[in-house]
Amino acid sequence: MKLKVESIAKALQGIETDRQLTPEIVEDALKEAMIKAYRKHIEIPDAYVKAEIVNGEIHLYHQRIVVEDVEDDELEISLKDAKKVDPNVQISDMIDEEVDYTQFDRAAVVLAKNVIKQKIREAEKQIVYEEYNDKVDEMVMGTIETVEPKFVIVNIGKTLAMMKKSQQIPGEVYREGQKILVVITEVNKDTKGAQVLVSRATPVFVRRLFEKEVPEIYQGIIEIKAIAREPGERCKISVHSYNENIDPIGACIGPRGSRVQMIINELHGEKIDIFEWSDNISDLIKNALSPSEAIAVIPNEEVKDGLIVVVPENQLSLAIGKRGKNARLAVKLTNRKIDIKSDSEMDELGIDYRAISQQMQEEYEAKKAKERAYKQQLRIEELNKADTEIENVDVADFTYEDVDTILDIEDEAPLQNTTTLFEKEQEKKEMDEMEEAARIAKAKRKEKASAAPTVEYTSKFENFADASSKQETTSKVSKKKHEEPKETKEEKTDLSEAKQQFEQMRPIYSEEELAEIEAQQMEEENIWDEDVDYEEFDEYYDD
Repeated sequence: MKLKVESIAKALQGIETDRQLTPEIVEDALKEAMIKAYRKHIEIPDAYVKAEIVNGEIHLYHQRIVVEDVEDDELEISLKDAKKVDPNVQISDMIDEEVDYTQFDRAAVVLAKNVIKQKIREAEKQIVYEEYNDKVDEMVMGTIETVEPKFVIVNIGKTLAMMKKSQQIPGEVYREGQKILVVITEVNKDTKGAQVLVSRATPVFVRRLFEKEVPEIYQGIIEIKAIAREPGERCKISVHSYNENIDPIGACIGPRGSRVQMIINELHGEKIDIFEWSDNISDLIKNALSPSEAIAVIPNEEVKDGLIVVVPENQLSLAIGKRGKNARLAVKLTNRKIDIKSDSEMDELGIDYRAISQQMQEEYEAKKAKERAYKQQLRIEELNKADTEIENVDVADFTYEDVDTILDIEDEAPLQNTTTLFEKEQEKKEMDEMEEAARIAKAKRKEKASAAPTVEYTSKFENFADASSKQETTSKVSKKKHEEPKETKEEKTDLSEAKQQFEQMRPIYSEEELAEIEAQQMEEENIWDEDVDYEEFDEYYDD
């Protein structure tokens, strides 16, 4: 009787579907279960056994080594007996003898079942580990399966994850079937309990919520430098913008607080303080202790990496916060030990904290100035190096033969109605020359207008019209000279100034423009209008 692998696959179909196991995993588990069950059946733990699946049927073989003198008939076989099975067998070969596994006792069957369960469980753990090992600190959507006093089981897709009581937000109430957002904090491979641990109390959860709601953070324009959080109560976030035109605090808050309000609703009313990050530790601690206003930050010589923050007397309790919450969050955020004291207490101790704070600020500014000078020097060296490494035309990696070949190919190619690069450059050059010529002509006209007298242009028609009246005007002027009253000097100066302003308002033409206008007028005078019958006007002319 042969055991069909298909029947085993049907029996384990539910496990494969739920845990997404492949048929190869089931077959390997079945082979190992049959081998161990047979060893249990014959009660020989070190027996040589082989299992194979051929054409959908599983075959089990008891293997023995071919030797000259048999010492253990369960492990060895003589050469004479081996040749009866295979005439070509030699010493040290293995002889396979198929066995009937349908005669297994109950202990062997139970062992086979347990081995299959164990192998499937191990395969499932491996699949889950490979799936979620790279997703640590990522936010996923899950469904609550079970709610217990000390933990909550959340279905996150391919496995069930555990959220411990310490990783829950205090005050939250969970219900079975509820959809929640969680962050994967740990993926274990060798533990017997839950493989994947999730959390809603970690600061990473707040970071992922801001990345989801604020596009500038997701794009990398704004960076969350540090987060300190007490779940369910208060959270402090320091942000920094790499674009000086974008306000990091305003971007995180959003229009009318819409972005930060979505996060607060997800955290069930947890308060969030957002302030700007600074590489100056004094400014960073002052911002971290908001809403209180610190006067100075000085080193604490009694504590390693300690700092003393001086605040006004009336803001001491505000800086410490309720149950020390504000100061505790500032310590988590800056990773520095902070001692908060009032200004009156510092005055009693006789410590000039203002001078020390001013000295720290000057040292910081000097350090930043050195860093800027060093970066500027590196930039100058890079530019100088780039200038010296400009390639020469003589070392170009092409020959004129290659250029001739390219030109031949272009000549053979069909003509297209496209502008070549050379034509574009030529047009650009011509436009630049025209613009330059126009600028030069304009400058010359301005010089002539300011230095030389104004040239008045009159057309031929105007000369012809004024020719007859020139003599009359000259005679009339000579006759009326004694009749007109004499003008005063002030009136003459006013008239001369008005005349100069009027002449400056007249259009000024260059010699080329005057020649062009005169040629245009000549063409207009010589135009022969075919629609006019000139013979009608012959009678008005003398012969």
